[in-house]
Amino acid sequence: MEVTADEVAAWMINEVKFAGILYQSDAVERIREKFGESFIYVNENGNTSISKEVKKAFKKLHRGRVAWDRDGFFWGWT
Repeated sequence: MEVTADEVAAWMINEVKFAGILYQSDAVERIREKFGESFIYVNENGNTSISKEVKKAFKKLHRGRVAWDRDGFFWGWT
């Protein structure tokens, strides 16, 4: 069965809830291992990132309960 962006986003929410924070680098590696390359891309700065579809689904699911720390490159539960 095909994994969806919503399922990957739900996994991210659970990780943030459980640990309190989720580093982007860890999320990228774990998503690649657990869900596959299709949810990862290289952005315009040459950095490996999470697909826009997953990030959009993630934002919709957390409804403001998760904040992005741009200095630390992680999401944190608010």
